[in-house]
This record gives sequence, structure tokens and C-alpha cells, in this order.
Amino acid sequence: MTPEALLGLTEDHLVALAEPGHRLQPEAAAAFAALQAAAAGAGFTLTPASSFRGFDRQLAIWNGKFEGSRPLLDAASQPLDALALPEPERILAILRWSALPGTSRHHWGTDLDVYDPTLLPPGQRLRLEPWEYQEGGYFYPLSRWLQANMGRFGFYLPFARDDGGVAMEPWHLSYRPLAGACAAALTPALVADAIRTRPVAGKTHILNLLDEIFARFIRPTTEE
Repeated sequence: MTPEALLGLTEDHLVALAEPGHRLQPEAAAAFAALQAAAAGAGFTLTPASSFRGFDRQLAIWNGKFEGSRPLLDAASQPLDALALPEPERILAILRWSALPGTSRHHWGTDLDVYDPTLLPPGQRLRLEPWEYQEGGYFYPLSRWLQANMGRFGFYLPFARDDGGVAMEPWHLSYRPLAGACAAALTPALVADAIRTRPVAGKTHILNLLDEIFARFIRPTTEE
């Protein structure tokens, strides 16, 4: 992986999935197709909600949350007033649910968010919140099946539990054979260089907090 690919600044490492608009690295795409086929055999329609996401797209999400134009949630999925928080606190609050541009695992073409649209009740929209995948939630049967079967295809949940960093994301699959090397290659220095030259909201505080951000929100996922 080149530095540009790690940071989401290129799309050269990707191929299209069967679902329009979704892309992964070729090896991850093949593994996901096999996982989908197995899920179909078990009665599930395993569908990507999000796959590759470039730096600019992550930047729009980040800046929107920082500036208060996109919803920001607390650890219990309740709304927060972003503009009422001091900037360092705001940064940490955003990082619970959204990655800093340049650090998203979605940049790598190894990770994707999944759901089953046939399990979503009519009139309900997909929220990608933990309760949807927990007992009593729409996607709980799919979640249980994935936990039992995804490892056979190389996938795991990098945010399987909440350790005070990134919130639990039971919808987020990562293709371990490729993602591990990407995570190891991503460094604070690489991210800092990308942030300094781009319009990332809160960049002064981000650069001051970058080592803490890596320790709390990025590095723990490499230990799974």
C-alpha cells in the first residue's frame, strides 16, 4: 500500500463490488463475495452500506460534525451539541463515531459496513447504531451469523467492544489479511503531513492531540 492509498488519497487499489458504488481491494472483494454467498445460503441478504471512503469524503463528514451541520452523538447514541463543546472535547466526541480524515479504515479498501435490507422494517431507515445489531434489534440474527462465520472468510470486527475509544460497531467488517498491514503502516507522522496541508476543521488541536488519538482510537484495533 502506498502512503496515498493508506490516507484515502487515491482509488488505484480498488475494484468494484457487485453493488453499484461500492469498492474494495481485489482480494477483499473476492472474500466478501464468498461471505455473501455463504450468508445467502443461510437466508441473509448481506449488503454493504459503506465500503471504500476517500479522504475528501471523510473530510466532509468530519468538518460537518465539527461545525455542527451533521449530527453528533454521545457514547449512548444521544445527540450532542457540537458547538457547545470546547474544541479538544469536540474532537474526542467526534472520534467516538467518525474517524479523522486520513485514519479511516475505509480508506484502505479492506473494510466495509454491512446490513441486511430485508430485515429492516418498512418505513425504517438504516441508522448504523449498535442497538440495531444487538438482541432485539433488526439485524441481530445477521450479527449472530456473522460472528459465527465471518472468520472463515478472513473477516473480523475491529470495533467489537467499547474500550473508551471508538464506539462499538457490530456492522463494521475488516478483511484481516490486508488490514493488519495497513494498520501497521499508518503512522502519526504520515497523517500529520496530510492534515497540515488540507482544510481539516480543528487541525491545530488535532495535531496537538495526534499521539493520544492514535493510542486511544486507532492503535487498539490492531490488537484484535
